[in-house]
Amino acid sequence: MFKDLGIKGRVLLLTLLPASLMALVLGGYFTWVQLAELEVQLLQRGQMIAEQLAPLAAPALARGDAEQLKRIARQTLEQPDVRAAGFLGAEHALLASAGPRMLNQPPSGDGTGLALRSGNDATRFLLPVFGRHRNLTDSLPIADGERLLGWVELELSHHSTLLRGYRSLFASLLLIVAGLFVTALLAVRLSRTINEPLRQIKQSVGQLKDGRLETRLPPLGSHELDEVASGINRMAEALQNAQEELQHNIEQATEDVRQNLETIEIQNIELDFARKEALEASRIKSEFLANMSHEIRTPLNGILGFTRLLQKSELSPRQQDYLGTIEKSADSLLGIINEVLDFSKIEAGKLVLEHIPFNLRDLLQDALTLLAPAAHAKQLELVSLVYRDTPLALIGDPQRLKQILTNLISNAIKFTRAGTIVVRAMVEDENDDQAQLRISVQDTGIGLADEELRHLFQAFSQADNSLSRQTGGTGLGLVISKRLIEQMGGEIGVTSVPEQGSEFWISLALPKGRADAEDLPRAPLRGRRVAVLERHALARQALQHQLEDCGLQVLQYPSLDALHEGIAAQRHGEQPIGLAVLGVTAQELPPERLSQRIWELEGLDCKSLVLCPTTEQALYHDLLPVASSQLQAKPACTRKLQQALLELLGPRQPRAENPAPLASRAARLLCVDDNPANLLLVQTLLEDMGAEVCAVDSGYAALERVQQQRFDLIFMDVQMPGLDGRQTTEAIRQWESQRDGGALPIIALTAHALANEKRALLQAGMDDYLTKPISERQLAQVVLKWTGLALRNQGQERAVDTHAGKTLSVLDAEEGLRLAAGKADLAADMLSMLLAGLPADRQAIHQARQAGERLALIERVHRLHGATRYCGVPQLRAACQRSETLLKQNDPAAALALDELDAAIVRLASEANLSA
Repeated sequence: MFKDLGIKGRVLLLTLLPASLMALVLGGYFTWVQLAELEVQLLQRGQMIAEQLAPLAAPALARGDAEQLKRIARQTLEQPDVRAAGFLGAEHALLASAGPRMLNQPPSGDGTGLALRSGNDATRFLLPVFGRHRNLTDSLPIADGERLLGWVELELSHHSTLLRGYRSLFASLLLIVAGLFVTALLAVRLSRTINEPLRQIKQSVGQLKDGRLETRLPPLGSHELDEVASGINRMAEALQNAQEELQHNIEQATEDVRQNLETIEIQNIELDFARKEALEASRIKSEFLANMSHEIRTPLNGILGFTRLLQKSELSPRQQDYLGTIEKSADSLLGIINEVLDFSKIEAGKLVLEHIPFNLRDLLQDALTLLAPAAHAKQLELVSLVYRDTPLALIGDPQRLKQILTNLISNAIKFTRAGTIVVRAMVEDENDDQAQLRISVQDTGIGLADEELRHLFQAFSQADNSLSRQTGGTGLGLVISKRLIEQMGGEIGVTSVPEQGSEFWISLALPKGRADAEDLPRAPLRGRRVAVLERHALARQALQHQLEDCGLQVLQYPSLDALHEGIAAQRHGEQPIGLAVLGVTAQELPPERLSQRIWELEGLDCKSLVLCPTTEQALYHDLLPVASSQLQAKPACTRKLQQALLELLGPRQPRAENPAPLASRAARLLCVDDNPANLLLVQTLLEDMGAEVCAVDSGYAALERVQQQRFDLIFMDVQMPGLDGRQTTEAIRQWESQRDGGALPIIALTAHALANEKRALLQAGMDDYLTKPISERQLAQVVLKWTGLALRNQGQERAVDTHAGKTLSVLDAEEGLRLAAGKADLAADMLSMLLAGLPADRQAIHQARQAGERLALIERVHRLHGATRYCGVPQLRAACQRSETLLKQNDPAAALALDELDAAIVRLASEANLSA
């Protein structure tokens, strides 16, 4: 509260408060002292009156003269403040009294002296009268001076005493009030002498604040305040000078700004022109890229398509090598085009990321599956480790994330000569809505030096830029990956040691998606025991995690023999081992030996699943009882692995290894393309798969054919002279709207790779699109999707014809040497063992065929087929494969195939004898 007071209030408070307290204390003290003195005087006067009455009343008390006592009592009333008086006998009997009845009770005493009692605004005195009091009035000596003659009783009133006390108190209060009034006047006067200068200072400061800088303070009447006023005046003068200078600077700056604005306006006009030119250049660049994409992809489509067609024809090995080189070169050129286009889209800011749900584990495994053949061709081990606390259901752009991982894994394969490539996915941080992921690709390759790391993520830069470098590429893969990751809000980095390997990592925050309720259902496999054989430690760990995620109990074994013994030992236990997963390679475990072991495991009621490199699948395929369910490529995909195990546990149905859907009728298709090579390619591919194809080279011809004939589907080129693909589609849709029939499926064939192309095509009325170059599989899938009519797999039919022995040689020494890893002695031994067992095999096949024992026949053909896999006998191997396939399918054509097999055995034996 004291802080809220102003200077005037504080001056008044500091002036009046001490004076008031002092006046109150002194006045109260002196009043109290005066009242105490008046009370003492009253008591002394009462005592004196009582003592004066004792000698006067002593003779009357001695004589018992009541009349005299009354006179003395009445005379006593004339004394000031005496209210009543009386005389008592020795026994306290009332002898005489005057005045009203006494207010107080008689005081108690010991009878030797004066006693008194105060109360009720009066004091009552009681004094004994002895014989000695007579000495004061009688001249004769009294012998019995100590004899009690009676009592003098007296009561004095306090009224006059109190009245005098009140008068003194009133006088003191008047003096105190007068003193405080005078003090207040002086304090107010003093506060005014302080407040007035302060008011002037406040007013002047307010005027200065309002901008009236010419305001000055006059002298204020005291030295201190004059110094304050002088300081304020100097400050006002300085502010006034500063304002004048500031105003001058503002005027100068305003003039400068006006001139700058004129300059900026001119520059803005120039920039606007430059921006329009840049936009136009960007548009021209985009159109150029689109046109170049179309112009380059169009001949590439023809090159790749006809190369694949030529590869299916009868060619010499050298011609096949040439065609393979042409196909690889065209694929490389297509990859370069895609990278350049992606880089251009990122640079132009036209790359739009998707936000759709995806499964992280499936994405990683799909990327590894795609690149597994390249890794296995170099005998590298691919491993995928997804830590169990990592969320799998995420939302983002899976296609671009897969592109990044594919680039990193491809680089790891490219720069690794031997060893392992490990892809790890883990969670660094997460909450209910988002997860911070870290995905790394670690290899055991050549590694990178510090100087190479600094230039690694620069466009058109490669780790090996020397003239003798063994790897190709544009140098855009990593910079595209870096831009994509940064656009996703993440980061990418690398740690590397020369000659030890590198680890590329990406850190990315992605929203969590809804967990898939059917993601790896464990119920069918829960609690079952599975035996695992895998020599590679990391691959074994990853396989164990995958199997445990499927609900299986994993038992690891160091060798195939130990695995067989373990399964046999626990066959009759409480929990027998019913599944075995074998990770093998041809170097570690020859296919023939593995086949024998698998048949033995089948006898122990244990189903086997073989995981092998993609480059060796053909070696194991024909040696397994049910290769479609028992053989998968490394690294294993969790979903495929689980599905294969479920199929192995389920009832086994005889089925074709490569079933080809059969159409009820041939599909009638219309192909439209202005490029003769592309048109001939698509027509040839479709006709080879059994379709009825009508080919036209313009939009006008296509519109005319649609109005004349009935088709099931149209393949429409987008860019054509005259009437392009979109315009032709709109014309067809307009013609269809005038008829009652349904809409004809139109599939775009485009070489464009820029963004929004699909949306534009669909808006034009097309139902789907294929990006050039196209393949037979893509054509067959899209026809089946939109028409329900399946095209036959021409590639498989031709393979069968080839296996019949029309083009394959009987004995191929080069192939035998290659299968024996270049060891001539081993190749000769393998061929000798095959030839030595041919008569017995032929006899066993003949007997099983005559006896009608189908299973025994399949087993004998299968064993012979396995033996042919390691020898250069292409014709016999093909005959065995075809016979085994048809026997397993219970196909009536198996009889002819067995005849061909018998003829192939005879031809091999005859040619071997001639060679010997």
